[in-house]
Amino acid sequence: MIELKLKPREDRRLRAGHLWVYSNELQTDAQFRAIAPGSLCRVSDDRGKPLGVGYVNPHALLSVRILAGNADTTIDAAWFARRIEAALALRQRLYDAPFYRLVHGESDGLPGLVVDRYGDWCAVQLGTAGMENLKAEVIQALQDVLKPRGILLRNDGGLRELEGLPAYVETVGEVPDEVELLESGVRFVAPLKSGQKTGWFYDQHDNRDRLGRYVRGARVLDVFSYVGGWAIRSAAFGASAVTCIDSSQPALDAARRAAALNGFEIETIRDDALDALKQLRREQRQFEVVVVDPPALIKRKKDYEAGLEHYAALNRAALQLLPADGILIACSCSHHLEAEALQRILLRESRNAGRRLQILEQGAQSADHPVHPAIPETRYLKAYTCRVLAS
Repeated sequence: MIELKLKPREDRRLRAGHLWVYSNELQTDAQFRAIAPGSLCRVSDDRGKPLGVGYVNPHALLSVRILAGNADTTIDAAWFARRIEAALALRQRLYDAPFYRLVHGESDGLPGLVVDRYGDWCAVQLGTAGMENLKAEVIQALQDVLKPRGILLRNDGGLRELEGLPAYVETVGEVPDEVELLESGVRFVAPLKSGQKTGWFYDQHDNRDRLGRYVRGARVLDVFSYVGGWAIRSAAFGASAVTCIDSSQPALDAARRAAALNGFEIETIRDDALDALKQLRREQRQFEVVVVDPPALIKRKKDYEAGLEHYAALNRAALQLLPADGILIACSCSHHLEAEALQRILLRESRNAGRRLQILEQGAQSADHPVHPAIPETRYLKAYTCRVLAS
Protein backbone atom coordinates (compact mmCIF):
# COMPACT_ATOMS: atom_id res chain seq x y z
CA MET A 1 0.00 0.00 0.00
CA ILE A 2 1.21 3.52 -0.80
CA GLU A 3 2.51 5.53 2.17
CA LEU A 4 1.84 9.27 2.25
CA LYS A 5 3.00 11.79 4.81
CA LEU A 6 1.53 15.17 5.65
CA LYS A 7 3.47 18.38 5.95
CA PRO A 8 4.00 19.76 9.48
CA ARG A 9 0.85 21.11 11.14
CA GLU A 10 -1.42 19.78 8.39
CA ASP A 11 -2.92 17.03 10.53
CA ARG A 12 -5.31 19.08 12.63
CA ARG A 13 -8.28 18.81 10.30
CA LEU A 14 -7.96 15.02 10.02
CA ARG A 15 -7.62 14.67 13.79
CA ALA A 16 -10.87 16.66 14.10
CA GLY A 17 -12.62 14.06 11.96
CA HIS A 18 -12.41 15.53 8.46
CA LEU A 19 -11.80 13.03 5.67
CA TRP A 20 -10.08 15.14 3.00
CA VAL A 21 -6.44 15.88 2.27
CA TYR A 22 -5.45 18.44 -0.36
CA SER A 23 -2.38 18.03 -2.53
CA ASN A 24 -0.62 21.04 -0.97
CA GLU A 25 -0.91 19.41 2.47
CA LEU A 26 1.15 16.38 1.44
CA GLN A 27 4.88 15.86 1.31
CA THR A 28 5.37 14.88 -2.31
CA ASP A 29 8.21 14.17 -4.69
CA ALA A 30 8.59 13.48 -8.41
CA GLN A 31 7.11 10.01 -7.97
CA PHE A 32 3.85 11.27 -6.51
CA ARG A 33 2.34 12.15 -9.90
CA ALA A 34 3.10 8.64 -11.12
CA ILE A 35 0.76 7.03 -8.56
CA ALA A 36 -2.22 5.38 -10.24
CA PRO A 37 -5.39 7.41 -9.49
CA GLY A 38 -7.57 5.66 -6.93
CA SER A 39 -4.77 3.67 -5.28
CA LEU A 40 -5.24 2.78 -1.63
CA CYS A 41 -2.90 4.60 0.71
CA ARG A 42 -1.94 5.07 4.34
CA VAL A 43 -1.66 8.62 5.62
CA SER A 44 0.54 9.69 8.51
CA ASP A 45 1.49 13.01 10.07
CA ASP A 46 4.88 14.60 9.51
CA ARG A 47 6.33 12.54 12.38
CA GLY A 48 5.15 9.29 10.84
CA LYS A 49 2.20 8.68 13.20
CA PRO A 50 -0.57 6.89 11.24
CA LEU A 51 -3.81 8.82 10.74
CA GLY A 52 -5.79 6.45 8.54
CA VAL A 53 -6.23 4.58 5.30
CA GLY A 54 -7.89 5.98 2.21
CA TYR A 55 -7.36 6.41 -1.49
CA VAL A 56 -5.36 8.92 -3.50
CA ASN A 57 -5.68 10.74 -6.80
CA PRO A 58 -2.43 12.63 -7.47
CA HIS A 59 -4.02 14.61 -10.31
CA ALA A 60 -6.79 16.14 -8.21
CA LEU A 61 -6.54 19.11 -5.83
CA LEU A 62 -8.51 17.06 -3.30
CA SER A 63 -5.93 14.28 -3.39
CA VAL A 64 -6.86 11.91 -0.57
CA ARG A 65 -10.12 10.79 0.97
CA ILE A 66 -9.90 8.86 4.22
CA LEU A 67 -11.92 5.65 4.52
CA ALA A 68 -10.95 4.50 8.01
CA GLY A 69 -9.09 6.04 10.94
CA ASN A 70 -7.27 2.78 11.65
CA ALA A 71 -4.37 2.64 9.19
CA ASP A 72 -4.30 -1.17 9.40
CA THR A 73 -7.89 -1.54 8.14
CA THR A 74 -8.38 -3.91 5.21
CA ILE A 75 -10.64 -2.30 2.63
CA ASP A 76 -12.58 -5.17 1.07
CA ALA A 77 -16.18 -6.20 0.40
CA ALA A 78 -16.66 -7.22 4.03
CA TRP A 79 -15.54 -3.76 5.20
CA PHE A 80 -18.00 -2.10 2.78
CA ALA A 81 -20.75 -4.42 3.97
CA ARG A 82 -20.22 -3.31 7.57
CA ARG A 83 -20.44 0.35 6.59
CA ILE A 84 -23.54 -0.27 4.49
CA GLU A 85 -25.21 -2.23 7.29
CA ALA A 86 -24.62 0.72 9.63
CA ALA A 87 -26.12 3.09 7.06
CA LEU A 88 -29.08 0.75 6.54
CA ALA A 89 -29.84 0.65 10.26
CA LEU A 90 -30.37 4.42 10.26
CA ARG A 91 -32.64 4.42 7.21
CA GLN A 92 -34.77 1.58 8.52
CA ARG A 93 -35.20 3.59 11.71
CA LEU A 94 -36.26 6.67 9.74
CA TYR A 95 -38.64 5.28 7.12
CA ASP A 96 -41.21 2.50 6.93
CA ALA A 97 -40.68 1.74 3.24
CA PRO A 98 -37.34 0.88 1.52
CA PHE A 99 -37.09 4.10 -0.48
CA TYR A 100 -34.32 6.43 0.66
CA ARG A 101 -30.73 7.48 0.22
CA LEU A 102 -28.89 4.52 1.66
CA VAL A 103 -25.33 5.90 1.47
CA HIS A 104 -24.52 9.61 1.58
CA GLY A 105 -20.81 9.72 0.91
CA GLU A 106 -18.58 11.13 3.64
CA SER A 107 -21.45 11.34 6.13
CA ASP A 108 -21.72 7.54 6.07
CA GLY A 109 -17.95 7.03 6.10
CA LEU A 110 -17.90 6.19 2.39
CA PRO A 111 -16.49 9.24 0.56
CA GLY A 112 -17.17 9.25 -3.15
CA LEU A 113 -20.09 6.81 -2.92
CA VAL A 114 -23.81 7.56 -3.21
CA VAL A 115 -26.46 4.83 -3.13
CA ASP A 116 -30.19 5.47 -3.49
CA ARG A 117 -32.51 2.56 -2.74
CA TYR A 118 -35.71 1.91 -4.66
CA GLY A 119 -37.06 -1.21 -3.00
CA ASP A 120 -35.46 -4.10 -4.88
CA TRP A 121 -33.15 -1.82 -6.88
CA CYS A 122 -30.18 0.38 -6.09
CA ALA A 123 -28.90 3.37 -8.06
CA VAL A 124 -25.19 3.93 -7.39
CA GLN A 125 -22.86 6.82 -8.14
CA LEU A 126 -19.10 6.28 -7.91
CA GLY A 127 -17.81 9.83 -7.92
CA THR A 128 -14.07 9.34 -7.42
CA ALA A 129 -11.21 7.32 -8.85
CA GLY A 130 -10.87 5.52 -5.53
CA MET A 131 -14.48 4.36 -5.50
CA GLU A 132 -14.28 3.45 -9.18
CA ASN A 133 -11.34 1.16 -8.38
CA LEU A 134 -13.38 -0.38 -5.56
CA LYS A 135 -16.49 -0.91 -7.71
CA ALA A 136 -16.39 -4.70 -7.43
CA GLU A 137 -16.23 -4.52 -3.62
CA VAL A 138 -19.11 -2.02 -3.50
CA ILE A 139 -21.32 -4.19 -5.71
CA GLN A 140 -20.49 -7.33 -3.73
CA ALA A 141 -21.29 -5.59 -0.45
CA LEU A 142 -24.65 -4.32 -1.73
CA GLN A 143 -25.51 -7.79 -2.96
CA ASP A 144 -24.53 -9.34 0.37
CA VAL A 145 -26.48 -6.82 2.48
CA LEU A 146 -29.57 -6.10 0.38
CA LYS A 147 -29.74 -8.86 -2.26
CA PRO A 148 -31.20 -6.41 -4.81
CA ARG A 149 -32.73 -7.55 -8.09
CA GLY A 150 -30.55 -5.05 -9.88
CA ILE A 151 -27.97 -2.30 -9.44
CA LEU A 152 -27.75 0.72 -11.73
CA LEU A 153 -24.40 2.50 -11.92
CA ARG A 154 -25.23 6.10 -12.86
CA ASN A 155 -21.63 7.17 -13.27
CA ASP A 156 -22.27 10.23 -15.41
CA GLY A 157 -22.01 13.04 -12.83
CA GLY A 158 -19.81 16.13 -12.94
CA LEU A 159 -17.56 15.07 -10.06
CA ARG A 160 -16.13 12.27 -12.18
CA GLU A 161 -14.84 14.78 -14.71
CA LEU A 162 -12.83 16.50 -11.98
CA GLU A 163 -11.37 13.10 -11.13
CA GLY A 164 -10.41 12.41 -14.75
CA LEU A 165 -12.96 9.60 -15.04
CA PRO A 166 -15.14 8.76 -18.05
CA ALA A 167 -18.91 8.92 -17.84
CA TYR A 168 -20.94 5.74 -18.25
CA VAL A 169 -24.16 4.02 -17.22
CA GLU A 170 -24.04 0.31 -16.44
CA THR A 171 -26.40 -2.25 -14.98
CA VAL A 172 -25.80 -5.29 -12.80
CA GLY A 173 -28.71 -7.71 -12.85
CA GLU A 174 -32.19 -6.62 -13.88
CA VAL A 175 -32.87 -2.86 -13.87
CA PRO A 176 -36.04 -1.38 -15.46
CA ASP A 177 -36.05 2.01 -17.15
CA GLU A 178 -38.25 3.38 -14.38
CA VAL A 179 -39.56 2.19 -11.04
CA GLU A 180 -42.37 3.11 -8.68
CA LEU A 181 -41.49 4.43 -5.26
CA LEU A 182 -43.41 5.38 -2.16
CA GLU A 183 -42.90 8.59 -0.21
CA SER A 184 -45.02 8.69 2.93
CA GLY A 185 -47.59 6.50 1.21
CA VAL A 186 -47.76 8.52 -2.03
CA ARG A 187 -46.76 6.76 -5.25
CA PHE A 188 -44.24 8.23 -7.71
CA VAL A 189 -42.43 7.21 -10.87
CA ALA A 190 -38.63 7.47 -10.86
CA PRO A 191 -36.91 7.30 -14.29
CA LEU A 192 -33.75 5.54 -13.15
CA LYS A 193 -31.91 5.35 -16.46
CA SER A 194 -32.93 8.62 -18.06
CA GLY A 195 -33.76 10.92 -15.16
CA GLN A 196 -31.70 13.43 -13.25
CA LYS A 197 -28.90 12.02 -11.10
CA THR A 198 -30.20 8.73 -9.64
CA GLY A 199 -33.79 9.32 -10.76
CA TRP A 200 -35.37 10.95 -7.68
CA PHE A 201 -34.54 13.55 -5.04
CA TYR A 202 -34.93 11.98 -1.63
CA ASP A 203 -33.33 14.98 0.07
CA GLN A 204 -36.63 16.91 0.17
CA HIS A 205 -38.65 14.03 1.67
CA ASP A 206 -38.82 15.46 5.19
CA ASN A 207 -39.62 18.98 3.93
CA ARG A 208 -42.43 17.63 1.74
CA ASP A 209 -43.82 15.80 4.77
CA ARG A 210 -44.54 19.20 6.33
CA LEU A 211 -46.57 20.51 3.37
CA GLY A 212 -49.99 19.56 4.70
CA ARG A 213 -50.54 22.58 6.92
CA TYR A 214 -49.95 24.96 4.00
CA VAL A 215 -51.53 23.38 0.92
CA ARG A 216 -54.97 22.08 1.94
CA GLY A 217 -57.51 23.71 -0.35
CA ALA A 218 -54.80 25.76 -2.08
CA ARG A 219 -53.72 26.21 -5.67
CA VAL A 220 -50.10 25.02 -5.73
CA LEU A 221 -47.40 25.80 -8.29
CA ASP A 222 -44.36 23.48 -8.37
CA VAL A 223 -41.50 25.22 -10.21
CA PHE A 224 -38.68 22.97 -11.45
CA SER A 225 -41.10 20.16 -10.67
CA TYR A 226 -39.09 17.34 -12.30
CA VAL A 227 -41.40 14.30 -11.79
CA GLY A 228 -43.79 16.15 -9.49
CA GLY A 229 -42.52 15.57 -5.97
CA TRP A 230 -43.92 18.72 -4.38
CA ALA A 231 -47.01 18.87 -6.62
CA ILE A 232 -48.27 15.35 -6.05
CA ARG A 233 -47.55 15.44 -2.33
CA SER A 234 -49.60 18.68 -2.26
CA ALA A 235 -52.47 16.96 -4.07
CA ALA A 236 -52.34 14.13 -1.54
CA PHE A 237 -52.58 16.69 1.26
CA GLY A 238 -55.75 18.14 -0.27
CA ALA A 239 -54.62 20.96 -2.57
CA SER A 240 -57.45 22.17 -4.79
CA ALA A 241 -55.25 22.27 -7.91
CA VAL A 242 -51.59 21.68 -8.70
CA THR A 243 -49.44 22.88 -11.59
CA CYS A 244 -45.97 21.64 -12.56
CA ILE A 245 -43.39 23.66 -14.49
CA ASP A 246 -40.37 21.91 -15.96
CA SER A 247 -38.30 22.10 -19.14
CA SER A 248 -38.29 18.30 -19.57
CA GLN A 249 -41.28 16.70 -21.25
CA PRO A 250 -40.30 13.17 -20.11
CA ALA A 251 -40.19 14.44 -16.51
CA LEU A 252 -43.64 15.99 -16.85
CA ASP A 253 -44.94 12.78 -18.43
CA ALA A 254 -43.65 10.86 -15.40
CA ALA A 255 -45.37 13.39 -13.13
CA ARG A 256 -48.68 12.81 -14.92
CA ARG A 257 -48.29 9.05 -14.61
CA ALA A 258 -47.61 9.41 -10.90
CA ALA A 259 -50.65 11.65 -10.50
CA ALA A 260 -52.79 9.00 -12.18
CA LEU A 261 -51.38 6.30 -9.88
CA ASN A 262 -52.71 8.32 -6.94
CA GLY A 263 -56.02 9.26 -8.56
CA PHE A 264 -55.16 12.93 -9.15
CA GLU A 265 -55.12 15.25 -12.12
CA ILE A 266 -52.38 17.85 -12.57
CA GLU A 267 -51.60 20.68 -14.96
CA THR A 268 -48.17 20.65 -16.59
CA ILE A 269 -46.30 23.47 -18.33
CA ARG A 270 -43.20 22.67 -20.35
CA ASP A 271 -41.03 25.78 -20.43
CA ASP A 272 -38.03 27.50 -18.95
CA ALA A 273 -38.97 28.25 -15.35
CA LEU A 274 -38.47 32.00 -15.45
CA ASP A 275 -40.26 32.36 -18.79
CA ALA A 276 -43.19 30.30 -17.49
CA LEU A 277 -43.47 32.39 -14.33
CA LYS A 278 -43.55 35.59 -16.35
CA GLN A 279 -46.20 34.16 -18.68
CA LEU A 280 -48.38 33.15 -15.73
CA ARG A 281 -48.17 36.72 -14.45
CA ARG A 282 -49.20 38.08 -17.86
CA GLU A 283 -52.20 35.75 -17.67
CA GLN A 284 -52.94 37.20 -14.20
CA ARG A 285 -52.93 33.78 -12.59
CA GLN A 286 -52.35 33.42 -8.87
CA PHE A 287 -51.48 30.56 -6.54
CA GLU A 288 -51.75 30.30 -2.78
CA VAL A 289 -48.52 28.25 -2.59
CA VAL A 290 -45.49 28.48 -4.90
CA VAL A 291 -42.53 26.12 -4.53
CA VAL A 292 -39.24 27.19 -6.14
CA ASP A 293 -36.84 24.22 -5.97
CA PRO A 294 -34.22 24.65 -8.72
CA PRO A 295 -31.14 22.54 -9.40
CA ALA A 296 -27.87 23.93 -8.08
CA LEU A 297 -27.46 27.34 -9.71
CA ILE A 298 -24.04 27.93 -8.15
CA LYS A 299 -21.91 24.89 -8.84
CA ARG A 300 -18.58 26.71 -8.62
CA LYS A 301 -17.44 29.80 -6.73
CA LYS A 302 -16.95 31.69 -9.98
CA ASP A 303 -20.69 31.26 -10.66
CA TYR A 304 -21.66 32.95 -7.39
CA GLU A 305 -22.79 36.39 -8.56
CA ALA A 306 -24.67 35.08 -11.60
CA GLY A 307 -26.26 32.40 -9.45
CA LEU A 308 -27.38 34.96 -6.86
CA GLU A 309 -29.16 36.95 -9.53
CA HIS A 310 -30.80 33.80 -10.90
CA TYR A 311 -32.15 32.89 -7.44
CA ALA A 312 -33.33 36.47 -7.01
CA ALA A 313 -35.10 36.55 -10.39
CA LEU A 314 -36.89 33.26 -9.74
CA ASN A 315 -38.15 34.23 -6.30
CA ARG A 316 -39.06 37.73 -7.53
CA ALA A 317 -41.24 36.18 -10.22
CA ALA A 318 -42.75 33.71 -7.75
CA LEU A 319 -43.70 36.49 -5.33
CA GLN A 320 -45.63 38.21 -8.11
CA LEU A 321 -47.96 35.20 -8.37
CA LEU A 322 -48.84 35.09 -4.68
CA PRO A 323 -51.71 36.96 -3.03
CA ALA A 324 -51.51 38.33 0.49
CA ASP A 325 -51.27 35.43 2.96
CA GLY A 326 -49.67 33.25 0.25
CA ILE A 327 -46.87 30.80 0.95
CA LEU A 328 -43.50 30.79 -0.83
CA ILE A 329 -41.23 27.77 -0.37
CA ALA A 330 -37.80 28.84 -1.61
CA CYS A 331 -35.09 26.21 -1.88
CA SER A 332 -31.44 25.97 -2.83
CA CYS A 333 -29.22 22.90 -3.10
CA SER A 334 -26.12 25.01 -3.92
CA HIS A 335 -23.50 24.42 -1.26
CA HIS A 336 -21.89 27.74 -2.17
CA LEU A 337 -25.08 29.68 -1.36
CA GLU A 338 -25.25 30.24 2.38
CA ALA A 339 -28.63 30.11 4.08
CA GLU A 340 -28.19 33.71 5.18
CA ALA A 341 -27.59 34.81 1.59
CA LEU A 342 -30.81 33.15 0.43
CA GLN A 343 -32.64 34.82 3.30
CA ARG A 344 -31.26 38.22 2.25
CA ILE A 345 -32.48 37.58 -1.32
CA LEU A 346 -35.97 36.79 -0.03
CA LEU A 347 -36.03 39.92 2.16
CA ARG A 348 -34.82 42.19 -0.65
CA GLU A 349 -37.20 40.83 -3.27
CA SER A 350 -40.22 40.91 -0.96
CA ARG A 351 -39.50 44.53 0.00
CA ASN A 352 -39.01 45.49 -3.63
CA ALA A 353 -42.42 43.94 -4.33
CA GLY A 354 -43.98 45.97 -1.53
CA ARG A 355 -44.57 42.87 0.61
CA ARG A 356 -43.76 41.82 4.15
CA LEU A 357 -42.27 38.38 4.66
CA GLN A 358 -42.53 36.01 7.59
CA ILE A 359 -40.22 32.99 7.73
CA LEU A 360 -42.27 30.13 9.17
CA GLU A 361 -39.81 27.28 8.79
CA GLN A 362 -36.23 26.73 7.73
CA GLY A 363 -35.76 23.22 6.40
CA ALA A 364 -32.67 21.24 5.46
CA GLN A 365 -31.88 17.97 3.74
CA SER A 366 -33.74 14.90 4.94
CA ALA A 367 -32.26 12.73 7.67
CA ASP A 368 -31.19 10.08 5.16
CA HIS A 369 -28.72 12.74 3.93
CA PRO A 370 -26.90 13.20 7.26
CA VAL A 371 -24.38 15.97 7.86
CA HIS A 372 -20.82 15.11 8.89
CA PRO A 373 -20.08 17.50 11.79
CA ALA A 374 -16.47 17.99 10.69
CA ILE A 375 -17.29 18.52 6.99
CA PRO A 376 -19.41 21.64 6.32
CA GLU A 377 -19.65 20.67 2.66
CA THR A 378 -22.07 17.87 3.57
CA ARG A 379 -24.67 20.47 4.61
CA TYR A 380 -26.07 21.85 1.38
CA LEU A 381 -29.88 22.04 1.21
CA LYS A 382 -31.84 25.12 2.31
CA ALA A 383 -35.63 25.37 2.25
CA TYR A 384 -37.39 28.49 3.54
CA THR A 385 -41.16 28.38 4.03
CA CYS A 386 -42.38 31.99 4.01
CA ARG A 387 -45.70 33.75 4.45
CA VAL A 388 -46.14 36.75 2.18
CA LEU A 389 -48.19 39.71 3.44
CA ALA A 390 -49.13 43.10 2.07
CA SER A 391 -46.90 45.93 3.29
